[in-house]
Amino acid sequence: MARTGYTLPVFAVAAAKAAFMHLGANIESHLRVEIDLLPGKAEISVLQVAMLEPESALAITLSDPGDNLDLTRNTPIWAWVRLSQRQSQALILEAGEGLGKTISGEAAIYSYARRLFDANLLPLIPPDQTATVSIILPEGRQLAQRTSNEAFGIVEGLALLGTSGISQPLSAADHLEELRLQLQAKVKDSSDLVFCIGSNGMQVAQRLGIPESAIVQTGNWIGAMLVEAGLTHANSVLLLGYQGKLIKLAGGIFNVSSHLADAKLEIIGAAVIAAGGDLEAVRTVLDAKTADAAHQKLMEFGVAESVFEILADKISHKATAYVQKYANVALKVGTVLFNRKGDIISQDSQAKELLRKQA
Repeated sequence: MARTGYTLPVFAVAAAKAAFMHLGANIESHLRVEIDLLPGKAEISVLQVAMLEPESALAITLSDPGDNLDLTRNTPIWAWVRLSQRQSQALILEAGEGLGKTISGEAAIYSYARRLFDANLLPLIPPDQTATVSIILPEGRQLAQRTSNEAFGIVEGLALLGTSGISQPLSAADHLEELRLQLQAKVKDSSDLVFCIGSNGMQVAQRLGIPESAIVQTGNWIGAMLVEAGLTHANSVLLLGYQGKLIKLAGGIFNVSSHLADAKLEIIGAAVIAAGGDLEAVRTVLDAKTADAAHQKLMEFGVAESVFEILADKISHKATAYVQKYANVALKVGTVLFNRKGDIISQDSQAKELLRKQA
C-alpha cells in the first residue's frame, strides 16, 4: 500500500513551532511536535533546534511527502523565529532564502499554509509580543528551476501551497486501487459523478456548490477512472479540471501525468486550426510557457472562446468513446475547463446540463 506523507507547509509550520517552543523552554526538548492539520493532527520530527539569541531560535525539519514523485523529498526547511514587543500583528511571516515571492514581493505562502501557521502558532504567542517567522529553504531556489513556478508568478524559490496537510500518493500506481474503491462507494449514492482533477478541481467544485457525495478524485488516472465509472453503472461523469491537465484528453492522453506525456500546447495549436485561426496564432501557442499563457494569447487574437469550446467538446467526445471501447458502456460525459485562478474558461453543452442536475 502506498505511504502517505505531508505537504511542505506542514514541515514549515512544524519547524516554526519547534523553534518557538524552544524559546520558551531554552532546552533541546522539542524534537517532535504535534501539528493541527485543519482537520486532524500530525506528529512531525524535528531534525535540529537551537537558540541563536535570547529572543531568537532556529529549527530544521526534512520534507517527507510519502510515496509521491515529489522533488521536495528530504528537502531541509528552516524556520527562524524572533520575538519582539507587540506590533500591529501577533504573527509576521517572511520569505527567507529559497522561499518564493510573488511578483508583488509578498512571500509565496498561500491560504492553507497561512491558516496552519495561525492555528499552530497564534495560541503560543504572549499578548504583549509579536513572533516574526522567516521560512528558509536552502535548496528552494535550485529546486524551483525544475518547476513551472515562475510561469505562474512565483520567483526566487518554492511556494508553500496546497489545500491539505496530507500528501496523498496520487502519483504512485498502487493508489489507483484506493481511488477505484472510493468511486465504487460514491456511485452507490450518486449515479451522476463529478471527477475533480487535483486539489484545484476540488476548490472549484466546492465553489460551484457540488455536493461532496458526487465528487470523485481521480489523480492522473482519468481514463481508468472513467472506465470504472462505466463498469459500476454510473449515469454520467462531469470532468472538472485545470485546462492544462484536462485538454490532454482531447489528444487521446488519458493518464495526464506530466511524467508520461505532455502535448497540451500542440493540442491547443491543433484546435486553433480547427477554429479557423491562422499560423501566427498557432506559433504563439507553441511558444507559450504554459497553457494559461496560451489561453491569454488566444484571447488577444480573439479566438480563445471558439478554441476552448472545441477542446471541451472534443474532451467529452474522446472520453465517451474511451469508455465505450474499454467498458462497452454508453456513459454521458461533460467537460468544464478552468484556469489556474479557478475561473471557468469553457464548458460544453453536456456539462451545462450536468451542472444543473448537481445544483
